[in-house]
Order: sequence, then C-alpha cells, then structure tokens
Amino acid sequence: MRIGLYPGTFDPITLGHIDIIARAAKMFDRLVIGVAINRDKGPLFTLEERVALVEQELKPYSGDGRGEIVVRPFDNLLVHFAEEVGAQSIVRGLRAVSDFEYEFQMVGMNSYLNDDIETVFLMADVKYQPIASRLVKEIARLGGDVSNFVTPAVAEALTARVAAQR
Repeated sequence: MRIGLYPGTFDPITLGHIDIIARAAKMFDRLVIGVAINRDKGPLFTLEERVALVEQELKPYSGDGRGEIVVRPFDNLLVHFAEEVGAQSIVRGLRAVSDFEYEFQMVGMNSYLNDDIETVFLMADVKYQPIASRLVKEIARLGGDVSNFVTPAVAEALTARVAAQR
C-alpha cells in the first residue's frame, strides 16, 4: 500500500491546502493529513477544531480514483510520525522559491533521520500560490473578505473566531 503524509498546521485549512491534498490523494492508496499541534505558532483554532475543519472539508476528496484520506493530529518529529503511520512519502506544497529553500533544508534533515522516506513536492496551482494561512487570518482580523481563499464553512468559522476575540 502506498501511503503519503501531508503535514501542516492548517490554521485554517485553505483552498491551496485542499488543492495539494486533492492532487496528492491521486498518488497514494492512503493519504494521511497530519495536523501539527505546533504551539510555537500560536494557532487561532484549537487542535480539535483544526482537525474537525480539515475532516469536514476533505470529505468530498476521498474515493473516485483517489486514495483514502485520514486526518490525524501529531506532536512529534515529522519523520517519527511518518514512520508511525507507515508513510513512504512526505508531501509538501510549494508556492514560491522561498518555500523551496526552507523545504530543501527540511528534506536534508529528514533524510538524516530516515533516508527511506522520500519527500514529494507539488507546486501550488497558480491561482492558489499567494494564499497563506497567516495572511488569511490577518485579512479576517482586519475585517476583509476571505471567501477567495477558504471554503464557505472555513470562512464562517474564521469570521466567528475573529469576532469572538474582539
């Protein structure tokens, strides 16, 4: 069984994430979406909320020529989580050259930890390249419209969370 792992904080999940996931799901029998706890980033949504949003948004993307999609939280080293879920590949999305520089370092470090796990890079679709969760949250905090960057359900959750923090 070909198992891939697509890790991220997903705070919140964006259309760019969904694009990468939908395409990666065609490459694997099972695609594990690893939702990172990552306390250092100070997420807007709790881990449970992020997992629930990711699960909700990905329901349409399993089956129909795509592999099974499984969503799991994790708080350990990415390579150790990949080993735990049996992933042979880690999927990473790239938007710009600056993403590649960071990811290139991560691949090197991960290969030192386990050189049997390959990293697969997928370029974000051109229409999604400028989307970053960090920027989407900032737009929402400043009262902007995020509907071009996230699904309606995520936009609603994001708007409600930002309003509750005011």
